[in-house]
Amino acid sequence: MYSLMESILIEEIKIEPFSFQIERGKIKEFVMAIGDLNPIYYDVESARKMGYRDIPVPPTFPTAIEMWGGLDFETLIALLGLDPLKVLHGGQEYQYIGELYAGDSVTAFPKLISAFEKRNLRFFTIGITYKNSNGELVLYSESTIIERGGSIK
Repeated sequence: MYSLMESILIEEIKIEPFSFQIERGKIKEFVMAIGDLNPIYYDVESARKMGYRDIPVPPTFPTAIEMWGGLDFETLIALLGLDPLKVLHGGQEYQYIGELYAGDSVTAFPKLISAFEKRNLRFFTIGITYKNSNGELVLYSESTIIERGGSIK
């Protein structure tokens, strides 16, 4: 159960939906950055030989969708009124309901789902529902952001 202050904060902060076109080049850029050499992520023939219809997104690729699609770090800290020098990444979870491939278009619907203070730390959890171009739920993610030395305003 949330305090009145937390409930007001959650209701007041609206995060706009955003869309993202998943491109082979972006998947390749992502896997190169994380050092994943699995050919299914950069060679469509390798992906098809493994049973995929195209190049699949790597498990943590939704973080890139957020950053490249509209919910980048600067936007998020501005919306939440955070000091960027005091922000920590507290965790990330992904639940895949469907499959995502290069060529797919997704729309993300982010929402602040919790905000609380504990021992001079502020915790914010953002939930994001992703739907494909047919309006089908394909992914849900949650990320927790922590700000050191703050209090819920």
